[in-house]
Amino acid sequence: MSAIYLGIDPGIADTGYGVVAALPGGDRCLAYGSIRTPAGADPAARLLALARELNAVIAKYRPSQAALERVYFSKNVKTASIVTEARGVIRLCLAQTAVPCVEYNPSDVKLAVCSHGTAAKTQVQKMVMTLLGLKEIPKPDDAADALALALTIAHSRIMTRVAEDRL
Repeated sequence: MSAIYLGIDPGIADTGYGVVAALPGGDRCLAYGSIRTPAGADPAARLLALARELNAVIAKYRPSQAALERVYFSKNVKTASIVTEARGVIRLCLAQTAVPCVEYNPSDVKLAVCSHGTAAKTQVQKMVMTLLGLKEIPKPDDAADALALALTIAHSRIMTRVAEDRL
């Protein structure tokens, strides 16, 4: 039996998504891309566009679980505010479609994908490509990050099952 995981790298201008099927023979990439909203548009219209596009991805792939990257900002309050609003829209879309969501820090994703919590972005991208058997590094960067999030769920669930089997 396979499970389908949706990784989401939130943003207002560009929200990356990645869909991974965890199969007995290994993980397989089903889709990836980014949801872009028009710069300069009314923020409410951008959030509505994000919701519409994300709901289409959810309806098409019917993920059993989603992962959302936790975002930290230390300087730009305006950027933090609008990204937080985008995260709220994403969480709402997932809740409305009954897709459970887990959040990961960037270091958790790096650890799950590269076995190194301080791995460089390029290392994560290369490991995503390798683990999913892709011919090239997924673009844009937000989509590669989203695939890494989806892989993190898959790998976390495998480790949980191994631990449960040992009990």
